[in-house]
Amino acid sequence: MAQIPTRDRRPRRNVERKVTQTLSIRPLSTEQLYAAVHALNPKIAVFDCDGTLWSGDAGSGFMTWTIETGLVSREAADWIDARYRAYHRNEVSEIAICGEMVQLYQGLREDELRRAARDFFAQKIERHIFPEMLELIRDLRSGGTDIWAVSSTNDWVIEEGVRRFGIPVNRVLSARVEVKNGIITDVLTDVPTDEGKVASLHRAGITAPDAVFGNSIHDAAMLAIARRAFPVNPAPALLERSAQENWPVYYPASVTPA
Repeated sequence: MAQIPTRDRRPRRNVERKVTQTLSIRPLSTEQLYAAVHALNPKIAVFDCDGTLWSGDAGSGFMTWTIETGLVSREAADWIDARYRAYHRNEVSEIAICGEMVQLYQGLREDELRRAARDFFAQKIERHIFPEMLELIRDLRSGGTDIWAVSSTNDWVIEEGVRRFGIPVNRVLSARVEVKNGIITDVLTDVPTDEGKVASLHRAGITAPDAVFGNSIHDAAMLAIARRAFPVNPAPALLERSAQENWPVYYPASVTPA
């Protein structure tokens, strides 16, 4: 099977150059980010994960990895490959593909998926964690801030990943399906993306978080409900939205544009 393209990773150099000219405030330094966040004295802070807490797309990465390692059947691999290519032709919606990337694992044992997620994250993602975000979350937790992670990636990968940040599973809102008798089904229970991230937070009783952090245009609705929005490592569409909203952006050192 050909390499599956990565979600929301369009060329960004030209867009960044254009939008940077319109930003009224230069990107925040790490010290400025920390100062701005702590000045809020946030009771609730919400973080997207892929691209925000670590670089890369762990959702599509895990999908490719499970196909390459043979965890997913050839039939299922061919199906998701076709759907993913249709998504990149704008023939499948963001919410649909995010759900299907979880439904891909129907019929497998959940404990098997959790072991796979643990191995995948340790091998492929852990080294890409942004140390600046790790330190920020640790500082917030020590100050009593209630930290939530909201992601359209599957719960097995996200729960494994945010464990490094000390975020408990009952503070994770992610794409997930029902599990019956230890077996993964195709019945979706949540797919937090776009306005769905706001809806997931509302169901958890969070309507006005103090600080929200995200990197994608699919985080924009969630960023908009915050007392203060913090776009981190913004993708082109979110960079443009940040310019419109006058949201100062932040880049961890490893992904700072040239």
